[in-house]
Amino acid sequence: MGCIPQLVMLTVAALFVLSIIATSSWAGPPFRTDDPETVDYKHGEFYVATTFTDNVGAANGTAPQFEFNYGILPNVQLHVIIPFAFNKMHGGPTAYGFGDLELGVKYRFVNIEDSHFMVGTFPLVEAPTGDSDRGLGGGHTQFFIPVWIQKNWGEWTTYGGGGWWRNPGADNKDYWFFGWEVQRDLSKTVTLGAELFTQTKTTNDGDYEIGFNVGAIVNMTDDHHILFSVGRDFHGDNKFSTYLAYQYTYGPREEKK
Repeated sequence: MGCIPQLVMLTVAALFVLSIIATSSWAGPPFRTDDPETVDYKHGEFYVATTFTDNVGAANGTAPQFEFNYGILPNVQLHVIIPFAFNKMHGGPTAYGFGDLELGVKYRFVNIEDSHFMVGTFPLVEAPTGDSDRGLGGGHTQFFIPVWIQKNWGEWTTYGGGGWWRNPGADNKDYWFFGWEVQRDLSKTVTLGAELFTQTKTTNDGDYEIGFNVGAIVNMTDDHHILFSVGRDFHGDNKFSTYLAYQYTYGPREEKK
């Protein structure tokens, strides 16, 4: 795959672009299901996260991955994930290195504030910057085109939807992902949530996936947050998976009257 200097240049370029924007970044994490809610205009989110999945035959994940989200316009959010990935075949050595860079733009095109209902899309591109020969990337440019909807009432929030993944490569198949999440604010500090999801098979000899995650968001302060989830498949190769992240949120404060 790409040489090390190219990977370093991609990483530096992504960080540079985000830093310029920031001076002028689970709904979503910690779940696989996403939502249509965008980061507020001129506000941002920064995550340092790690993921782990124990599949049949191998364990893989990221340690760490860096995520940036920024509200560049009202209802429009830029998104970057810069991962450092690992892959370990059961009984074999562990491969570690730069993973596939993720880029995206979230656009909320329906936002009915009176009924707390919204709809949006969040196209993603997975750039093949990881070494697929070592299990650190997909080896091809992948992209995802989803539609997400959300409804809030009181302490409850529910969101979900799904979309189509373009998944090129020998023996690979394009596939669909669908998920739905429900969460409740127990207090200003703790939010609990759970999701169900399904995914059609991603390879010609693969199988479909049905799974779940349960998780929480802990607000240590207005700007500092901890997010985590655990789950597994009811049907599929995922025997156990986790997500853990520290999130920093920032942006202009509303003036007190």
